[in-house]
Amino acid sequence: MSKQNIETSALTLAKGKQLKGDDFFEIKVMENITVAVVCDGVGSAMHGAKAAKRTAGFLVNSLKNRPKSWSIEKSIKHFIENINRVLYMESMEDYEREELVTTLTLVVIEGDRLYGANVGDSRIYLQRKGELVQLSNDHSMDEEGMENVLTDAIGLKDSVSIYYFENNLQSGDRVLLCSDGLYNELSDEELSEGLLLSASHLVKKASKKVGDNLPDDTTAVVLEIKELDPRLHYKQSDLLTKPNYIEGEEIDGYKLIKPLIQNNRTWLCEKRGLKYVIKFVPYEALDDEILLDLFVKEVWTAKRLKAGFFPKAVVPKNRTHRYYIMPFIEGQTLKEFTAKKPLSVDMSIELALFLLKMSQFLIRLDLVHADIKPENIMVTKRKGKLVFKMIDFGSITEAYSTVTRAGTPSYLAPERFKQAPINEQTEIYAIAVTLYESLTQTYPFGEIEPFQTPNFDKKIKEPTKLNPKIPKWLESLILRALEPNTDLRYHNYSEMQYELTNPTKVKPYFDKNISFIERNEKMVYKVGFIIMLVLNLVQLIWF
Repeated sequence: MSKQNIETSALTLAKGKQLKGDDFFEIKVMENITVAVVCDGVGSAMHGAKAAKRTAGFLVNSLKNRPKSWSIEKSIKHFIENINRVLYMESMEDYEREELVTTLTLVVIEGDRLYGANVGDSRIYLQRKGELVQLSNDHSMDEEGMENVLTDAIGLKDSVSIYYFENNLQSGDRVLLCSDGLYNELSDEELSEGLLLSASHLVKKASKKVGDNLPDDTTAVVLEIKELDPRLHYKQSDLLTKPNYIEGEEIDGYKLIKPLIQNNRTWLCEKRGLKYVIKFVPYEALDDEILLDLFVKEVWTAKRLKAGFFPKAVVPKNRTHRYYIMPFIEGQTLKEFTAKKPLSVDMSIELALFLLKMSQFLIRLDLVHADIKPENIMVTKRKGKLVFKMIDFGSITEAYSTVTRAGTPSYLAPERFKQAPINEQTEIYAIAVTLYESLTQTYPFGEIEPFQTPNFDKKIKEPTKLNPKIPKWLESLILRALEPNTDLRYHNYSEMQYELTNPTKVKPYFDKNISFIERNEKMVYKVGFIIMLVLNLVQLIWF
């Protein structure tokens, strides 16, 4: 689920006239999963509020960083058992009795699947088409008058009984997590009606019913499923995946001609006399859900990027294997095109405009390419004129996502080596490296190997010294875009594009290590000339 598909609301109120209660909640909407937790610190324990806060924070962070090979079910159960053991042992060591005790409700949403667990009497409800169903199971006494006595809670014993469940989700579903302070005051009918509004409405309605003097801390978290992630269709399709494809093989009418990449998953193919590129899912994706998710994301991204910067991607309706199709582009990669001679100045300006406009198109969709480099750019002809096309979709990701060193090291901005998120500035840096390389046939900071920690303090060799045809204004533009200090680098695409299309507005760029005399060489000469002239005149007058 993406952030746009889930709407969240939450509120907690302390009991009576207290300013702070023992309840605690956390919600985290991430790219692939959403996690929500409600904990009700047990009032009879001195440190229930502390236990509630620690449990919620621990579970959200653990699920966010869970091992990639673990299933959601294994992760939920393992992390709940961990925090239960930690709180119980701390209580015994510090207080010699159970003091760090809290109830727990937890849900994780991934795709169209709801995973849930609870310990204690806080609850999870699902509302679908007006019908409200309790999905959790209360851990409390069955005897009349003893319903508020817990039989299990986090930190109560050295082991914990987890009630775990899974359900499919539908568009329009609403999930409610709440402490007993809410459902003890509102009927199921009132809960169902209030769910259509918000968590705040539910909690305030409960408070109003008792004259704003709640007998217990009251918390509600509501997750509304606006729509299911459309990528699910591509992931759930029952399609074939082969370990190897061979030359001459026919897949759904596409005859495989030759592999285009060494991994044997991207092929040149032909159908009805037309050439295409067919890209198959990695075979390892059969047993690796993360690889499958990445390929599905690539297919979805490729299909929705309907702009001239990219080849048009198609997912055939009646395909039998997991792949997508693109038209074959005749031409060379920019890397091949500039192998023998540098790119001309005019073509380099066209290239810069192409990359900046493409990046602006992506950022409007909250996306960045994340692997801009000459190998991913095709130089082809259209109506007799050389034009550029971006041919790689696999790296495109959400703007401001942290993917550490994902990409090609020589084109990564310095801050990317320190796990900074991908943004317009990091993309501008990659564009600048591509321009520098295309014009000079070398890298500004040398070729950077994977896992190498590069040094960005050394002086960049001025492009004009490697290619005298480069105008000074273009050199300044490229050097500013390559600036390791983000305060000095262009901040956004439009700023760089403006200067690219207005050369007279480009201010000379000087490396911070260059002396004042080198930065102001002409001025120093002029001042020196004037001083010498004045001294000569004085000397003539004096003598």
